[in-house]
Amino acid sequence: MNEIATRCGFIAVVGAPNAGKSTLVNQLVGTKVSIVSPKVQTTRSRVLGIALVEEWRAQVIFVDTPGIFQPKRRFERAMVQAAWSGVADADQIVLVVDAERGLDDNSQGIIDRLKEAGRRAILVLNKIDLVKRDSLLALTAKVDAAGLFDRVFMVSARNGDGTKDLLAFFAEGLPEGPWHFPEDQVSDMPMRLLAAEITREQVFHQLHQELPYAVTVETEQWLEKDDGSVRIDQIVYVQRDSQKAIVLGKSGRQIKSIGEKARVELEEIMERRVHLFLHVKVRENWLDDRQHYRELGLDFDA
Repeated sequence: MNEIATRCGFIAVVGAPNAGKSTLVNQLVGTKVSIVSPKVQTTRSRVLGIALVEEWRAQVIFVDTPGIFQPKRRFERAMVQAAWSGVADADQIVLVVDAERGLDDNSQGIIDRLKEAGRRAILVLNKIDLVKRDSLLALTAKVDAAGLFDRVFMVSARNGDGTKDLLAFFAEGLPEGPWHFPEDQVSDMPMRLLAAEITREQVFHQLHQELPYAVTVETEQWLEKDDGSVRIDQIVYVQRDSQKAIVLGKSGRQIKSIGEKARVELEEIMERRVHLFLHVKVRENWLDDRQHYRELGLDFDA
């Protein structure tokens, strides 16, 4: 009796900022591979989330992309280009639409560009737990009228409603082929970068009302200790002294809170003790630093 063939393929997840793409990918993979926050454009570069579906012997590789919108600045152009590059070679494209927000200009722009390219897609209406059924059906009819979508799924990425059916659909439709990653790997993101992203997520969660978009975190040192724990030193970069004061907080209480929350989450992900040390520095031009773009996998000249 022949062994059942393995399946493998790439699913590009696209959508407007804050549609819930990263929350959906994390839910489908079953663990955190991409950070989330109420702040738009939290995801800055392409992230792969890898899910295994035993029933189909399938490795489903989700390409979580930055939100697509009309960019004005260099950094925004680089993020949007990264999103579209994630679409180019995908086996399947998924457009995530925030059901509460409806079909906005950014989502319509994505639909128009996909149609121009002759690409088909799957529509995922997210946040259905926040919308009345009548409104949901009307939105479905409106978006589906584009003639772009092969299937429509309604989900709540936050609580997982509808995501099992969505994952099974992807797995069944993948082409036969060998897996691209080891079966225990859930992301292509290096741990140094993921650790920096976890801290940046906490900065956004705790300060998203007070702090502008221009903040980044870099892991400066990663030291494996003899007792199995790890020491991680990170720098939180801001653009002005006034922003540094916000991140530090009175008597350093704010940066301490950020570090504590990030450390707890890192320990859960890594399943070992973490010693996290955060430092805040002003770097006015980090948004124009070619090396920083390279580290994020972004094209400085986009």
